[in-house]
Amino acid sequence: MTTTPRDPDRLVLFTDAVVAIAITLLVLPLVDVVSESVAEHHTSVEVLTEHRPQILSFLLSFVVIAQYWVTHHRMFENVKAYNRPLTVVNLAWLLTIVFLPFPTEMVGVFSDDVFTTLLYIGTMLVSSLCLGAMTLIIHGDPEIGRDAAGLGARTVVRAMAPAGLLVVAFALSWAFPAVTYYSLLLLLLSGPINRLAKRSQ
Repeated sequence: MTTTPRDPDRLVLFTDAVVAIAITLLVLPLVDVVSESVAEHHTSVEVLTEHRPQILSFLLSFVVIAQYWVTHHRMFENVKAYNRPLTVVNLAWLLTIVFLPFPTEMVGVFSDDVFTTLLYIGTMLVSSLCLGAMTLIIHGDPEIGRDAAGLGARTVVRAMAPAGLLVVAFALSWAFPAVTYYSLLLLLLSGPINRLAKRSQ
């Protein structure tokens, strides 16, 4: 596997720029809401009350992208070089981040729609799988990760636990549509799962 022996600053800067654009795009539909409300003669308070689903979906996606970026940032602090698989998976992860504003807008309009719920959670699932794959690449190759210690059970669990929980959340929202986005609360179990894996090692 060809590894580029240099600091991946260019890759990180490109990634940060794309994430910044994606997180900014989330608010654009809310900007349009103001002009639409003026045209419909709504009051300033009604701008908020009549578009509460859009506002909540914006806040949810802002938190999701921000959390993913923090995870990515911490991950790449341990990267000293990069290879083609890491670059490709990083681009795939960016695709999910750039795509997320689309299901976010759908959530604001079709908040109770099962397909919209599954599209949103599915996008998060693919994004988490990409982050997990990057973690495994970094920790499994000493030429890439500064502290690479191989793919032990703890590393694999820590990398894939969020994706595993999102698989369960996706299945719950599919089988029980009334659950909707509350299934995402399963992600709170990531911390306890990681601590359990650490103790069992």
